[in-house]
Amino acid sequence: MFRGHSERNLDPKGRLMLPPEFREEVLASSPEGKLMLTNFDGCVVGYPMPEWERIEKSFQGINVLDKRIRNLQRFLISGAVEVVLDKQGRILIPPYLRSYAKLDKDCVLAGVATKFELWDKETFEARRRETEETFDADMADLAASGFELRL
Repeated sequence: MFRGHSERNLDPKGRLMLPPEFREEVLASSPEGKLMLTNFDGCVVGYPMPEWERIEKSFQGINVLDKRIRNLQRFLISGAVEVVLDKQGRILIPPYLRSYAKLDKDCVLAGVATKFELWDKETFEARRRETEETFDADMADLAASGFELRL
């Protein structure tokens, strides 16, 4: 599982150093150090290969007549790129993903269970503030829809 968040810097070539615990998680599922990056929700999302394969399989047998599903599939799958950890534990974020997520030098790497997200630092902080401000109302809405979170 990917947990926690940390501030990171992209180097001038667009490489990002993963923290040791994230590298271990990637290597546990792919000894070659492969993982998949894609665009989603304004950030770059990194998936270990088994998790990515599960996502791709979920698109098998989709209702191709539903334009929303086609658009989601097109967005996620066409935005995906396989990357490999280098010997220093870095991954290269392609220019189109850096552009999509507005990544420059200052970034936040956030662990989100079975994946991690790479955010522009200012965007990440703004999203966290927004979440804090609407937390109680959002939790009440989610509870009304049947979601249960035990903290």
